[in-house]
Amino acid sequence: MNELKPLGIYIHIPFCRSKCQYCDFYSIGGSRDRRLVDNYLQALAVHFKETGARATDYVVDTVYFGGGTPSFFGADNLRRIFAELQHRFRVDKDAEITFEANPDSVSESLLRKLRAEGFNRMSLGVQSDRDDVLQKLGRPHNYEQARVAVQTARACGFDNISLDLMYGLPNQTAPQWEQTLRHVLHLRPDHLSCYGLKVEAGTPLWEYREAANLPSDETQADMYLKTVEILGEAGYRQYEISNFSRPGFESRHNLKYWLGEEYIGFGPAAASDFAGKRYTNNADIENYIRGVLKQDVTILSECETIPARERAGEYVMLRLRTTQGISPEEYEKNYLMPFEPLLSAITPLAEKGLFVQTDGRWVLTPKGFLVSNQIIGRLQEAQEQSEPLAKKR
Repeated sequence: MNELKPLGIYIHIPFCRSKCQYCDFYSIGGSRDRRLVDNYLQALAVHFKETGARATDYVVDTVYFGGGTPSFFGADNLRRIFAELQHRFRVDKDAEITFEANPDSVSESLLRKLRAEGFNRMSLGVQSDRDDVLQKLGRPHNYEQARVAVQTARACGFDNISLDLMYGLPNQTAPQWEQTLRHVLHLRPDHLSCYGLKVEAGTPLWEYREAANLPSDETQADMYLKTVEILGEAGYRQYEISNFSRPGFESRHNLKYWLGEEYIGFGPAAASDFAGKRYTNNADIENYIRGVLKQDVTILSECETIPARERAGEYVMLRLRTTQGISPEEYEKNYLMPFEPLLSAITPLAEKGLFVQTDGRWVLTPKGFLVSNQIIGRLQEAQEQSEPLAKKR
């Protein structure tokens, strides 16, 4: 029997209590329409059945319920989805099962039901410890609710809790961000995701961005470097640009994206990289339901087979987001491309303190992470100008 290949599953829950001022993810704010919910649950079940039949030689070792707000969707709906997933896929007994939550929709009842069902990781959207800031961002909770949510989750048996925070917020200063970090550390999370605010077109915040008194790029950079310093001193290891964890508590699911492993996404706007193809579902729940149940419209917004050279470029782009970095030996063996052109681009950057070589791998420093997009672009340009090793021979 062939060895089973690992697979990650992402399930998009596009329902939330209300849309935040900065959010550009696909979601539906407001009440949960029962007809829409029931049709969505049915569509997911059918999609699981169809896709599971093509994944018989895989074992699911991570499942991630994202959103939207899965906790707002309710424990019974989440349990129903997970049970159907287990029916159609082989799910490893030690799989990491994550659900995203907002503090206002977390209750002891929800947590006990999910923990009993096998959910073992919670990702809580805290964002800030300042209630005035949360209110301006359109967040439907306060910091006390976040503190209680963490405490309740611990009491219900969750020993893997991640907190999301944001910096670069309107009117936020560097000392305020430092205070937020130190305050949140009292909650003793196992994992922290710290994201710089990006003001996206089409969001309410975009409309008044000029009057929002956002911190300058230089201030945001200082906030980022302070994040790395404070969390490092507190025992959290940075393993990706924005992610920090206690040893052994890295997000196994998100690492799949950054390490180029296979995953399947279900629901509107969900992306997949499976069986050599990369595809994304349309960001429209009605289209998704109709496409799955009636099959008279396509649910895909894009689908493509990725050529080897592009995969090599993805390796550089994704691995350089992590503290694993890139390996010359790994690169040449897996993609049959010469590493020398990349090394020529890396060397002057290393002299500027943007790269460091560790155990034979090239890794961006915290200062390098700050300008990672420019660095990755430079390396991919060098890559495009090189010929495959096979042709050279």
